[in-house]
Amino acid sequence: MLVNRLLWKHHQWNKTVVAVSSKAVFAQVTTNRPRWMSTVMSFGDGSQGALGLPDSVTGPRGDAYEPTRVLGLPSDITSISAGHYHSLAIDSRGGLWAWGRNQESQLGRDPLAPRDSWNDPKRVEGLDHVNVCAAFASGVISAAIDSDGSVWVWGKSKRGQLGLGKGIIETVVPRRVEALAGEKIVKVSFGWGHALAQTEDGKLLGWGYSADGRIGNVGEALEESPLDSNANISMNDKRFSGSGLDAAELMVLEGMEKEKDMPIIWEPRLVEELQGVEVRDIACGLDHSLVLCCLGHSLAICEVPSSDVEGGGMSIFSWGWNQCSQLGREGPENFPSMIEGWEGETPVSVSGGRVHSTALTSHGELWVWGCGKSGRLGLGSSSDEAEPTFLDCLEDFKVLQAVSGFDHNLVLMDE
Repeated sequence: MLVNRLLWKHHQWNKTVVAVSSKAVFAQVTTNRPRWMSTVMSFGDGSQGALGLPDSVTGPRGDAYEPTRVLGLPSDITSISAGHYHSLAIDSRGGLWAWGRNQESQLGRDPLAPRDSWNDPKRVEGLDHVNVCAAFASGVISAAIDSDGSVWVWGKSKRGQLGLGKGIIETVVPRRVEALAGEKIVKVSFGWGHALAQTEDGKLLGWGYSADGRIGNVGEALEESPLDSNANISMNDKRFSGSGLDAAELMVLEGMEKEKDMPIIWEPRLVEELQGVEVRDIACGLDHSLVLCCLGHSLAICEVPSSDVEGGGMSIFSWGWNQCSQLGREGPENFPSMIEGWEGETPVSVSGGRVHSTALTSHGELWVWGCGKSGRLGLGSSSDEAEPTFLDCLEDFKVLQAVSGFDHNLVLMDE
């Protein structure tokens, strides 16, 4: 994978990366299977409606401390995707369903619709002629990929994440990204203000907020983020002679003013450094792409040498921020290290929330660790877990897919 070539080749590790997730990582896997009966469950923070559960089930706060069935969805859901505060699901006929926060029209509904309607799963309008095979949710944007490889987007982003052209910052109705016409897109990923798209033949395109190299070199001069950087500010400046708090506030206000002229790439462009390199997977963090920055953690499934398994076994590596034990291990945080304890288990997918992590094994079992606040681990409490813990309330089910939003999770199960 690309992350193996760019980040880990330098260390010459004898490992093959087969899956990657970074949060904001918006993990998404599409299952190409015949129609079957399935169930979607959710748990965690439901204050923005992302759980799809009525108040009669969750109470006024909206949290769910254990996996709870999402009603209102068809019984043939094949894929799920969790954004920051909203959720998406695809049915076997290529229809797309959405629920959760709609302040920025990311559900494809009227943004003036009542707040108490956000937690009702509804089919996204405007995609009747689109056979949705993959869907991706970020903070303020949703995207769907048609079976023909075209990309459709909706929502609101002043940082150009829609990719629809200069100055276009909002669309309630899904619109095709014309700048990607001619490319067969297989995956998109969104950060806080930037976006990446991966083509079937391994090319990488980027657009949106380009400061600090978030989308690599796309033909424009690289600029620092005016909000993040104080490199050109001298603390000897008389404007900063007051208290530290006053100085910090002034720096933020100045940065926000400069952001009115923030560097934006309004339409997708090829990432020049990666031309000739086959891209196999992509993941955007809040302010970075594929490699770690200070605002998140990352997970990867790797093949590692094993005396018990011919050809090697599979394990999970983690790195990054570990304030709430979301790495699932002790030790250094600034480079990938293996999470122990997977003997007899074969992890097949991982997903990272803001401060929690989940892993799905080949046996259809779900493991969770990290921050348990608001029930986001599904263990019936708000307690943190420092190591991967089996979600035993689902032991009678075979989990097909599990994805994490910022603070909630969705689970797709076979019935």
